[in-house]
Amino acid sequence: MASVYLLTGRPGTGKTTVIRQAIAGAEIKVGGFYTEDIRNDDDGTRQGFSITALNGQNATLAHVDNRSRYRVGKYGVDITALNDVGVAAVERALEESDLIVIDEIGRMELLSPRFREAVLKAVDSGKKVLATILLNPHPFTDEVKRHPNAKVVELTRANRDVVLTEILGWIRS
Repeated sequence: MASVYLLTGRPGTGKTTVIRQAIAGAEIKVGGFYTEDIRNDDDGTRQGFSITALNGQNATLAHVDNRSRYRVGKYGVDITALNDVGVAAVERALEESDLIVIDEIGRMELLSPRFREAVLKAVDSGKKVLATILLNPHPFTDEVKRHPNAKVVELTRANRDVVLTEILGWIRS
């Protein structure tokens, strides 16, 4: 059975929602992080992304107003926030947790060499890893998807409930 469960899919299909529901139902020690949209209060447009470790530590990962030299589309990416919150959470989970959550292995996160290293350590650790991963081809994410311990599932709105049930069973196995 796969020790690495990778959720992929188009934006808005509920990948982070499924991850959060799965970890809420997990009866084992869980560590890692998730990301969420930062929305404009007035019109709901996405302004950026936050990153939250499962221990509660939080930072802004990327924002339209961030003038970082690291950019993905219109967003300036804060690599220090990613390393201090996300990478640190994965490293702690490698030491302390039974399930490592990485939401997400995407274009912004891949800008950090420390992040890529932490992902590979997690995937090779033999511990259960539940992650979301870039749908589009990319050399690093394609390598992770091909890992012999990985199962890749494309999430859609139509299969979301079935996939959540499957993930909960996988966590308990």
